[in-house]
Amino acid sequence: MRQPDTNYLGRPVSGIFWARRYNRLVWVFDLAVVCFVTLLAHVVSGVGTAEIAIAGHPVEFFPISAVIAGGWIGLLSVYRSRDKRVVGIGPDEFKRVFTATVMLLGLLAMTCAVFEIDIARSYFALALPLGGVGLMASRWSLRRWLTRQRFHGHYLSKVVVLGSVEDVQYVIDQLEKKSGPVYKVVGVALQGKDQHASLVVNGQALPVVADIYSVVDAVAETEADAVIVAGQVEGGSKYIQELGWQLEESATELILATGLTNVAGPRIHSRPLEGLPLMHVELPRYAGGKHSLKRLLDIVLSAAALVALSPLFVVLAVLIRLDSRGPVIFRQERIGKGGQTFMMLKFRSMVVTAEDDLASLLDQNEGSGLLFKMRNDPRVTKVGRWLRHYSLDEFPQFWNVFMGDMSLVGPRPPLQREVDGYESHVHRRLYIKPGLTGMWQINGRSELNWQDSVRLDLYYVENWSLAGDIIILWRTAKQMFKPTGAY
Repeated sequence: MRQPDTNYLGRPVSGIFWARRYNRLVWVFDLAVVCFVTLLAHVVSGVGTAEIAIAGHPVEFFPISAVIAGGWIGLLSVYRSRDKRVVGIGPDEFKRVFTATVMLLGLLAMTCAVFEIDIARSYFALALPLGGVGLMASRWSLRRWLTRQRFHGHYLSKVVVLGSVEDVQYVIDQLEKKSGPVYKVVGVALQGKDQHASLVVNGQALPVVADIYSVVDAVAETEADAVIVAGQVEGGSKYIQELGWQLEESATELILATGLTNVAGPRIHSRPLEGLPLMHVELPRYAGGKHSLKRLLDIVLSAAALVALSPLFVVLAVLIRLDSRGPVIFRQERIGKGGQTFMMLKFRSMVVTAEDDLASLLDQNEGSGLLFKMRNDPRVTKVGRWLRHYSLDEFPQFWNVFMGDMSLVGPRPPLQREVDGYESHVHRRLYIKPGLTGMWQINGRSELNWQDSVRLDLYYVENWSLAGDIIILWRTAKQMFKPTGAY
């Protein structure tokens, strides 16, 4: 029987055993991918076991290759790509793998230049790109496996959430909505005199295991892996400091919910000042080199899509014309970046009188806020219904992306009447180009209420990244085969 882990004090550790097992599994996959692509590059590039020149002296290539593979694995560790706080959730894991691979390329280039190492360029041209893709693919496959395990109740981090009733309810609600099956809330610790036997969140009764002053004992009883402090608590920073000291003995993590609800992790940086740790929040940028790269990605991918999908466009055009009278392409004025108007293109999915018929249907609106939505809209044609279901009606917007009116990923393109009804802060949606897809597309589409739609768009506007865009595009492609909220 396996003995429980202990900390330096000899006390049992309730820490995350699954993280260690999963870390070892990732190690094995990383090593397998790196070794495979290294050997493959040998064969394809013709290097094999040949000798190479270092400062004019012949050296066998195999030990050099082993050093490269070891450096690659080491950089994946240096950039903490296997950290339990990033594996299995969010894009940060993939960003770290990508950064480690790019750093390896840079270090190799400098080393070869300084020490006059002559290595076949074909070796690097194959090994590093193929290895990067292989590492990403292996991490994605492992994440799929981990997600399936978590849905069955395995590989979850057990947590106790501490704070006021309102703050605890909010944090637990967000954990369930945003993290997926990652955390298992085993209890709550409430501050205040009025204590309850349980706290109901989303119809689930969670046991109240302690107040904020007895939470350490509750952690031991529940074998929790972490304590999440939700919002402000009595005692302020002094209480948090003392709680951290007490949790050290059981190796239990202390997690603080900052309350920065619309700020992504990469924009938050800590600066340790003696006696005063500072948290820096970077201001979002709406121009510059990163946006130029985004535009380049838009041009390349939209042009490729227009060429590749042109036969499908012809087929859809014929079906639309056979189904109902009217033009194949529907043009509608939308509001783009900075409030500029443009004509958005879509395959027509409604009857030609749809705009005129809208007034008679307003009392049947199933949408919220400024959005009009009907699950069974009588204006939608037969072909239009399945075009909408699989989002095929939006394919002509690749032309809008190519021309620069839209981006592949961005906020939902609004109508003028929607913009006229915006609250002041909602106008921030117009700081960047609207997108063919976005956070709203992969989080429920028409199932979202107005507040959630606005929140997701504003979050994207302030926190977008190229890596995040690629993940959204990938999730959108998956969503097309299993549509949610598309009608």
